[in-house]
Amino acid sequence: MSRVPGPFGSQLRAELTVVSRNGEQLLLTLVIPVLLLVFFSSVDVLPTGDVREPIDFLTPGVLALAVMSSAMVSLGIATGFERGYKVLKRLGATPLGRPRWLAAKITAVIVVQVIQLAVLVPVALLLGWDADSATWLSAIAAVIVGTVAFAGVGLFIAGRLRAEVNLAAQNGLFLVLLLLGGMVIPFDELPASLATVAKCLPSGALTDVLRDALVGGADRPATSWIVMGAWALTAPALTALTFRWE
Repeated sequence: MSRVPGPFGSQLRAELTVVSRNGEQLLLTLVIPVLLLVFFSSVDVLPTGDVREPIDFLTPGVLALAVMSSAMVSLGIATGFERGYKVLKRLGATPLGRPRWLAAKITAVIVVQVIQLAVLVPVALLLGWDADSATWLSAIAAVIVGTVAFAGVGLFIAGRLRAEVNLAAQNGLFLVLLLLGGMVIPFDELPASLATVAKCLPSGALTDVLRDALVGGADRPATSWIVMGAWALTAPALTALTFRWE
């Protein structure tokens, strides 16, 4: 006799099914980061700081971008519309509860991140990235912690704003974090005061630890781990306490 999955397992399966059927979401999480990696590694338009090859600078940044786009923007926007359509109100009346619902959402995104790594890393290698010095366990840990942090941020916004406002807020925040995250513009190219703020953001911290793990030459990896860990603890906890089902 097969075991009936509990509330968490059932919700996780539902989340993964929705992701697999959403072509636009798959485009955002897989195709766009690949196109960015291929394009910007082929043209000399981005400042790369002290990194010799553009692909060595781009690889950690694009991986961080992929994490942010799927864990915060894609998840946050989808959740905002689920909330607006009263889907979450019905879930709130089930035994699932907010903590298990939140865990299922974040776990589904982590699964997507594994697929992103499996696609982006070979592409980067084909484009000339030298991964001989990469510390893979550290990179995978950074992706997981970053996913938790960004999912917490995205779900916190989705749980407080109307769907249309949430859509604009997620995209606006994505643009700010992209420009200040060290993904396409090195920290030392920013004004000193702005660079200090950027290093305290989850995007800046994730990019820094990924750069340390994958190519070396990070700005301050130890501090960035602390910053990212703080976001990963605080944002989901705040979401679990404040998220409104409708």
